[in-house]
Amino acid sequence: MDLLPMDIGPLNPVVGELVVAAVLFALVFLFFVRFVPRIQHVLDEREAATKGTEAEAEALREQARIKRDEVAAALAEARHEAARIRQRAFEEGAALIAEARADGRREHTALLAQGHARLTEDRATAEAELRVQVSELASNLASRIIGEPIEAQAPQRP
Repeated sequence: MDLLPMDIGPLNPVVGELVVAAVLFALVFLFFVRFVPRIQHVLDEREAATKGTEAEAEALREQARIKRDEVAAALAEARHEAARIRQRAFEEGAALIAEARADGRREHTALLAQGHARLTEDRATAEAELRVQVSELASNLASRIIGEPIEAQAPQRP
């Protein structure tokens, strides 16, 4: 049985097929009306969770960037402080070296002065001892050269 009394080919469906198609369409429509909102709700929750996770990840990235910047700043400050400490140690070392050189020069000068004074004193002592013994040594030498004993005279003081 046809829906329309005239023959229009495939555009004139059979009533039984039309009813079956309408019932199947209604069942599929009810299925989608019933389950699509649930599916959409699950998809929305999943999307929200994904967006929330993305937001958390972005927040963590921002925190990590801030921490990295803080660490970089602290590291730069530590390097600067280390450079200051090295410079200060270099300057203190140079000052200590200069002080040690000055002490060495003072000691050198003192030792030279002490040595000159001691040499002068020893020379004076040696001269005094030789002056006492010079006449005796001269007489001994003269007696050896001449071959006759000569007596030493007492030294004359000028």
